[in-house]
Amino acid sequence: RAGFEVRDVHHSHYGRICPIATPEGPNIGLITSLSSYAKINEFGFIETPYRIVRDGVVTDEIEYMTADQEERCVIAQASAPLDEFNMFKNEICWARNRGEPLEIDSAKVTHMDVSPKQLVSIVTGLIPFLEHDDANRALMGSNMQRQGVPLLQPEAPIVGTGLEARAARDSGAVVVAEEDGVVDHVDGNMIVIAPKRNPTEKKTYLLKKFLRSNAGTCINQRPLCGKGDKIVAGDIIADGSATDRGEVALGRNVLVAFMPWNGYNYEDAIIISEKLLREDAFTSIHIEEFELTARDTKLGREEITRDIPNVSEEALANLGDDGIVRIGAEVHPGDILVGKITPKSETELAPEERLLRAIFGEKAADVKDASLTVPPGTEGVVMDVKVFSRRDRLSKSDDELIEEASKLKEIQKDYKQKKVELRNVHREKLGALLLGDPAPGTIVHRRTADVLLEEGTLMDQTVIELLEKEAVQDLIMPHNRIYDTMRELLREYEIERLTVETQYKTELEYLRKGDTDLDPGIIRQVKVYVASKRKLQVGDKMAGRHGNKGVVSNIVPEADMPFLENGQPIEIILNPLGVPSRMNIGQLFETHLGFAAKCAGIHVMSPVFEGFPEEKIWEMMREQGLPDTGKFFLFDGMTGERFDAPVVVGYIYILKLGHLVADKIHARAVGPYSLVTQQPLGGKAQMGGQRFGEMEVWAAEAYGAAHLLQEMLTVKSDDVAGRTRIYESIVKGENLLRSGTPESFNVLIKEMQGLGLDIRTEAVTE
Repeated sequence: RAGFEVRDVHHSHYGRICPIATPEGPNIGLITSLSSYAKINEFGFIETPYRIVRDGVVTDEIEYMTADQEERCVIAQASAPLDEFNMFKNEICWARNRGEPLEIDSAKVTHMDVSPKQLVSIVTGLIPFLEHDDANRALMGSNMQRQGVPLLQPEAPIVGTGLEARAARDSGAVVVAEEDGVVDHVDGNMIVIAPKRNPTEKKTYLLKKFLRSNAGTCINQRPLCGKGDKIVAGDIIADGSATDRGEVALGRNVLVAFMPWNGYNYEDAIIISEKLLREDAFTSIHIEEFELTARDTKLGREEITRDIPNVSEEALANLGDDGIVRIGAEVHPGDILVGKITPKSETELAPEERLLRAIFGEKAADVKDASLTVPPGTEGVVMDVKVFSRRDRLSKSDDELIEEASKLKEIQKDYKQKKVELRNVHREKLGALLLGDPAPGTIVHRRTADVLLEEGTLMDQTVIELLEKEAVQDLIMPHNRIYDTMRELLREYEIERLTVETQYKTELEYLRKGDTDLDPGIIRQVKVYVASKRKLQVGDKMAGRHGNKGVVSNIVPEADMPFLENGQPIEIILNPLGVPSRMNIGQLFETHLGFAAKCAGIHVMSPVFEGFPEEKIWEMMREQGLPDTGKFFLFDGMTGERFDAPVVVGYIYILKLGHLVADKIHARAVGPYSLVTQQPLGGKAQMGGQRFGEMEVWAAEAYGAAHLLQEMLTVKSDDVAGRTRIYESIVKGENLLRSGTPESFNVLIKEMQGLGLDIRTEAVTE
């Protein structure tokens, strides 16, 4: 087991490993993140950059150092004041040596930090006013930003740190222009740019549309440019699922008040206005994947079909002829997504079925329904269906063979068209280079030694057609500007031609054999994607960036929310008691600055450790006519009366986290039991029951709830005979409890017998 020392922050972590971003649980300190400017050298050591200081002058030369190389250096802080000659203003400055802070003569400093944020990771660097937050809450804030759900309408924070744009770009979520040019075409699926260097050679950027992430959220890219826009290489031309104009946008800016309200924000609970629901402020799209496989079993092949025994026509309404649900169908719990029948064995047949089969012979009754249905608690719209299948000619129906033939024609036609297009573009490029000019040298075929083109020959279309038939490596020609460019063009054409050919062969192979990478025994696999729109609801978890998390406890009509003097209603109410003991004062700074910036109509940047000074915030608030304290008198939305004390009001950035109540809510009527203990299984995935554990038993004992306790420990759990009896009595409308022996008692007896103890239970008659 890893001890405290392994997990603890070490001075060599500075600028290499973030002291804040680490999990809270058993892995604390074992799983860590790289700091902002850190990189790994060829030997696997983490290096961090420093500015070199020569003779008291801080240069712009950067040196990357490992922890052991740093030991010999005296390193000044990034915030140390410099004059116009890049020399330290103060004779004595704070510096580090061997991890120890010390006040030292500026002349002895050898290096200087490149930035105050080199200490922390990117995710921690996204927390504004981090320097005002307690480290424990900063840790929660860092971890919870990873759990943010991409919203339907992303909004960049009013108060950011300046890292948002860089984080979005480096995450790969946005689309970045590769070269200068002009936008030729834009729609929801693609952006076409005509490059500046060659406008005819258009570059297409395909956008990701409504894909499912591993977390079940929706990945969707939206174009940011319009037709005719001039684009520079490096410009962001499309937003990702959680970005706003190229900046990370995990949540929304909302008008907050820190005040208790009718007890609904007791213990970190959050009160939100109905306005946020109406405007879809915290609405997100979630996509679930359901999978069904048809196998080749010992009893015969399973079949995906619409023809399912004992199922009404109504239940099959959304299924196509192939037994798969149609795209666009609205589905609810219990609905069939994919119809499947599987062969029954003799043993599975009921006695009356066996009799009927003996009389009438083989009938359709030898299959059972094994369809894929929508699980409880899930509803939405079918947005995509993917079918993977193995194909062999023997098992193909006539319809499938006809469809295959038409697809083959389509693929061949497409291949021919691509080849012609490619050749025409290539001829155009060669023509622009060669046509009408005399040949600047003789070209000889390497293998046959034939002279293909004499020097000085006027180059026309026939020469171009002759050259493009040959592979570039088979041509011997002198080096000059024209022939070197021609070599490049021929090489390019060959690579593109081979790519088209390979794609054609792959498509033919797929048409013939189908998906060859399916597991053995699987004939067909169907994946159905169901999308649902989730509005914010009571029980959903929300959080700010300062570790200030809570659960929505009440959604209040907009008219009942407290409002400002100008009539503007508050959008979210947080409990002021959540601030002092947690020591995450950063949220208050963010609230004040957020209000001032919102009134000014600007977005502000408060980088980590070099953020907005208090004086500047107050100055900005005064400019906007806001009180210095950041406190306002609010009025009760229900009575219209003014509250007694002024309240902190401002704009704060709030995220909706992935812990949604709709995914967690669960109830069980009947369900599976554990084989060994005969007790109900646990957990939503297993359709399990609620655990009545040791401490709950104590509580029931303390209340003297004997009958409740007895049924909890017997008929509601593992008294097999008793639970069958009580089910019967409930069906008959009777009310009697005759509990027997719990199965766990029998397990205990058997375990003790296994230890060699001769233990028997005997019925004692009195």
